[in-house]
Amino acid sequence: MAEDLCFFNKDTLIIKPSKKSPKLLRATVVVFAMVCGIYICSICLNQISSHSKSKFESFRVIERPSDHLSIQTPQISTSMRSNNSCYVNGFNSKEIHNMHYPKPQTFSRAECGNNPVRFFAIVSMQRSGSGWFETLLNSHINVSSNGEIFNVYDRRKNISSIVKTLDKIYNLDWFSSASKNECSAAVGFKWMLNQLKIRNMLEEPEFSLWLTQGLMQHHKEIVDYFNNRSISIIFLFRRNLLRRMVSVLANSYDRDARVLNGTHKSHVHSTDEADMLSKYKPAINATTLITNLQQVEKTVAKALEYFNSTRHITLYYEDLIKNCSKTGDVLEFLELPHMELTSRQVKIHKGELLTHIQNWDDVNKILKGTTYEHFLQADY
Repeated sequence: MAEDLCFFNKDTLIIKPSKKSPKLLRATVVVFAMVCGIYICSICLNQISSHSKSKFESFRVIERPSDHLSIQTPQISTSMRSNNSCYVNGFNSKEIHNMHYPKPQTFSRAECGNNPVRFFAIVSMQRSGSGWFETLLNSHINVSSNGEIFNVYDRRKNISSIVKTLDKIYNLDWFSSASKNECSAAVGFKWMLNQLKIRNMLEEPEFSLWLTQGLMQHHKEIVDYFNNRSISIIFLFRRNLLRRMVSVLANSYDRDARVLNGTHKSHVHSTDEADMLSKYKPAINATTLITNLQQVEKTVAKALEYFNSTRHITLYYEDLIKNCSKTGDVLEFLELPHMELTSRQVKIHKGELLTHIQNWDDVNKILKGTTYEHFLQADY
């Protein structure tokens, strides 16, 4: 009834509360709160899921087959579910394939066991600056380049011995003065395309015998090995093959002469030693000179052709000498932190070539007007 609405005065209206059950009201509030909570949670979960997918891709560590040793390499899962699929845990997916987690048999990597390692090989020729270049790499705190491994015949006598040696190197079980052991970030060695031998420096100073070191005759198997192991190749050659020839002949002479106090040194660390070694001036066989230069060119061209399918970079000694920033390209290629690389080695044959060749006039006459004439000029 209208009279039940009690008016105390004209300005005050008091409405009696509804007599409906408070339980129904409470239940309504609870249901509403639950619906709101579920809705908010679903939005948060969707945001978290989409954020994770954009940053991460699942990948698994698989063990690559090896005859004797265990070498593990992380590989990307075949399922690519996000638009930003080229990055995995902060690494480019192309980089992931080059990362390895070796488990040495001879020591424990300890806290460095979860740090990835890159594998590389320096492919070069004698007296092309590879020794100097390797000291540059080894000046990096986390790089181990183990020298000319395959100069020992038993390590290269057949493909099985080659693979066994490579497995040992890349499993970090090869020890040398360059080994950084557990905390290495890049591991490799130096592999010569061939070995040059001189019969008699005084009577017959031409390049008489080429002793291959397994790399070229087993190139198919080695390419497969490098690609399966994700091993990067650093090709290092010399543009001026005449300068290289002088260095080869002079180094061969010193093997017998032992100018430095009865000791043969292929590389020196002082200007005094360099000056003493540079006093020897080899006589170059002008008759076979062009043939020998062509032979070296063909060997380099074949190597680049054989190993074209590998991940590689091609460097030239002269470019590294003239532009020290080129070493940054090498570190970028190996995906390593940039730092200044140094070497204690001192160059032996400096200045113009005419001061280092005994029969300069004959050599100059033979090369004039040929494609090799520019070798006569100073190149750095």
